[in-house]
Amino acid sequence: MSGAAKAEPRRGRRGEGPVGATASAGPTEGVWRFPVPATEASVPLTRHAVRDRLLAQGMTGVRYQELVDDLLLIVSELVSNAVTHAAELSPEVVTELSLRRAWVRVSVEDGDPYRPKALENDTGRTGGRGLLLVKSVTLQAGGVCDVEDTGEGGKVIWASLPVPPGPDH
Repeated sequence: MSGAAKAEPRRGRRGEGPVGATASAGPTEGVWRFPVPATEASVPLTRHAVRDRLLAQGMTGVRYQELVDDLLLIVSELVSNAVTHAAELSPEVVTELSLRRAWVRVSVEDGDPYRPKALENDTGRTGGRGLLLVKSVTLQAGGVCDVEDTGEGGKVIWASLPVPPGPDH
C-alpha cells in the first residue's frame, strides 16, 4: 500500500450484499476499511482518513464534535498500539469504521495473537496507558470496548460509541 489510507467499502455480512449509504435522519450509514502498513506514519494517515470519512458521512457540527474527537483519539491510540507492539508479526494494520444510526464502532485488527490488557494508572510510567485511555474515553461516552480473536491468529480491538440523538428523536 502506498502512503495514503484509503477507505474500502466492505461487503455486508451473511450475504447481505454491499454495505453502503442508506437513508437515515442522522449520518449516512456504512462500513469502511482502512488498511495501512504497520509503520508510525500510518497513525496520522489513518486518523485523517477516518476523520474525513466521518465528516463525509454527515458527522459535522456541534452535535457530533465530541463523538468525532473521541473516535479520533481511540483510533490514534489503537493504531499506535498495533504499530508499536504488533508490527513484527503484522506488516499491515486494518482499521474498520462502522457507522449506524445509533452507534459508531471503530476497530483495529492486526496479526499478533497477544491480547493486551489496559494497564492501571502508574505514576512512575511514561507510557503504556493507551488502552486505559481508550477504555476510559469509551466508558465516559456511554460505549463499550473489547478485544476479540480474529480466528486467523490475530486480534481485533474495538470500541463502540453511541451517536447523539438528533432533534427528531
